[in-house]
Amino acid sequence: MPRYIIERAVPALSREELAEAARRSIAVLQDMPGVRWIRSYVSDVEGKIYCEYDAPSAEAIREHARRAGLPVDRIAPVALEISPAMFT
Repeated sequence: MPRYIIERAVPALSREELAEAARRSIAVLQDMPGVRWIRSYVSDVEGKIYCEYDAPSAEAIREHARRAGLPVDRIAPVALEISPAMFT
């Protein structure tokens, strides 16, 4: 399954607003079995959220975001995943 990093520009969100967005995302994912949210990183300083997803296509990511009411500014396919453990 392809992996993607999604960049979302967002205003500063409270933790409750982030939790509500996460609940909407999870609810939509129930009807999209080919799409899986792995994790997200929030940068309050940059006003961005970076999300990691597995999905069959970038279009599936866009459809998930549309249904969940989430912005999508950029979708980058992951070509290779590396970690420090690979080099020790």
